Amino acid sequence: QVQLVESGGGLVQAGGSLRVSCAASGRTFSNYNMGWFRQAPGKEREFVAAISWSGGSTHYADSVKGRFTISRDNAKNTVYLQMNSLKPEDPAVYYCAAPLAPRGPGIGVDKRQYNYWGQGTQVTVSS
Repeated sequence: QVQLVESGGGLVQAGGSLRVSCAASGRTFSNYNMGWFRQAPGKEREFVAAISWSGGSTHYADSVKGRFTISRDNAKNTVYLQMNSLKPEDPAVYYCAAPLAPRGPGIGVDKRQYNYWGQGTQVTVSS
């Protein structure tokens, strides 16, 4: 059974940095693309970043491009999201997600392309 567990959320000042992590278990982590999404109160869950199974390709939402970095450590079965220059519009619950199929040909940006989700970790930005 696939399990995704996020950690590392918290409170940070605007302009600050935070790194959230997602530990995966239940299957061979290195075979699957991974994604990060976020959901603010009253809003739809939105794509943030994704990384290919090898780590060789990444994709970002325009709103975070240049500020956030997704990475993975396949030896530790963990995917990370480094968030720098945090803005007042970034607070949300951040979720990591994984698709059903291994080694997908493209990096999914639509939440419907992901089948497994973590419980989320709250990120709060103070101004």
